[in-house]
Amino acid sequence: MKRQRPKSLVVFGNGINCENETAHANRLAGFEPELVHIDEFVDRPGLIHGYSFINFPGGFLDGDDLGSAKAQAVKWKYQKMADTGRRFLDELVKFVDEGKVIMGICNGFQLLVKTGLLPALGKTYGKQSATLTANDLGRFEDRWVYLKANRFSHCIFTNDMDKIYLPVRHGEGKCIVDSTETLSAMKKGGNIVLQYADAAGEVSMGYPDNPNGSTEAIAAMCDDTGRVFGLMPHPEAFVHRTQHPRWTREEVPTEGDGLKIFRNACKYISES
Repeated sequence: MKRQRPKSLVVFGNGINCENETAHANRLAGFEPELVHIDEFVDRPGLIHGYSFINFPGGFLDGDDLGSAKAQAVKWKYQKMADTGRRFLDELVKFVDEGKVIMGICNGFQLLVKTGLLPALGKTYGKQSATLTANDLGRFEDRWVYLKANRFSHCIFTNDMDKIYLPVRHGEGKCIVDSTETLSAMKKGGNIVLQYADAAGEVSMGYPDNPNGSTEAIAAMCDDTGRVFGLMPHPEAFVHRTQHPRWTREEVPTEGDGLKIFRNACKYISES
């Protein structure tokens, strides 16, 4: 009997522009992805519970009005839905409590951070303790970067991963936190998942290894469950060797580093 693929939701609309690549990566990893317009969330708040995995792709949500992903984050945190009186943030927290998984990529990461779903230390969902702000050089960065996976992290997306190579495309990717206490707790709790690194795989604060000046070279983080994950690099943009910038000149594996992140999510859901 053929095993049914887990269903994943890939958000699109209002400035998101990486939904097709993200859906393709989901499909390759073993999911059955469906594209859902972001406006449907408020109109149909229970919709998300029919899926196991939500993807918030990159782009320029709402034109980055008020700052990257800020407008939508405010809407989710404060607007109450007429039929339930609940916020959409409450639906997302319920989704996580059901044991399901969420990933935000680039602009999607900014959205999760500004909504307070990341890092959400102590499961304090809705309380913002970090942000992603303008790159140190004050310009858009479009380049490939090396990433070091934190072997002490409990993130389900990066199991058995060490050095990763992915592209970044952002103007507001510098991660900062609200206090030294928050940073210390993130280090101790394994919430820092990926850090910018040099070609040897050593964590680096120097430019261009760290393209934005992010605190502690943070490129990705997770919540305390390890199932809510956000990253600035684009895993959906490297799922096949032909997407590698030097694939015609170097020996590159058939599967790109980004695909492993999606496969880990599918494996976790299938085995749960």
